[in-house]
Amino acid sequence: MSSMGYFDLLYDGDYEVHDDNLISVDPLGFKDRKAYADRIVATREKTGLNDAAKAAVGKIGGHSLSIAAMDFSFIGGSMGSVVGEVVTRAIRRGYEQKMPVLVIAQSGGARMMEGALSLMQMAKTSAHLTRLSEAGLPFIVLLTNPTTGGVTASFAMLGDFHIAEPGALIGFAGPRVIRETMGQDLPKGFQTSEFLLEKGFVDLIIDRRELRQELIHLLDLIMEEKVNVRKKKKTPAAK
Repeated sequence: MSSMGYFDLLYDGDYEVHDDNLISVDPLGFKDRKAYADRIVATREKTGLNDAAKAAVGKIGGHSLSIAAMDFSFIGGSMGSVVGEVVTRAIRRGYEQKMPVLVIAQSGGARMMEGALSLMQMAKTSAHLTRLSEAGLPFIVLLTNPTTGGVTASFAMLGDFHIAEPGALIGFAGPRVIRETMGQDLPKGFQTSEFLLEKGFVDLIIDRRELRQELIHLLDLIMEEKVNVRKKKKTPAAK
């Protein structure tokens, strides 16, 4: 599903899209089978996207929610400087505007055409998640198919709640790379949502058709608890 498709699925109605003007640059003048600058232009024309992530703010079940949704159709959902900035700003809106944050991960990993600038996004997004945590606000991650590489090694595994879609591939290195490196067969279903749920890396597996209602239920529980905590802090101590 596209990033906009997730926004339409989850939000109550209207929502505001942010940071839609950010565009990747080519700091290394990188070229493989095609120049990176040309690949960006061609992918933008093909997908209608500026890059592999979009951010929005709206209401879900009456709760304000900041969402950053990745999109695999744009160079495999790879995380370059724009994706890292979109995710970071979505997190920042969370702690500045006092609302939960949901990141929908869908990526083949870091965008190596941007070199160190791509890898820097792992630290940047993680640092801003620390500020969200310090503000006492929940961070929810939806792990979709696939979620791999530097995305898994950074914000995708730092959630307070990890929700996965059924059958999603989730891991750092892919099964083929691991198999060739180790020289042995992997466990059945290795790196699937169901395997990771069994091992404790995933909290819930939710079908997309039930995702909105389950998220509303989760936010009802989380935000009600936060309200109760604030009320207790304001209540004068008994003499």
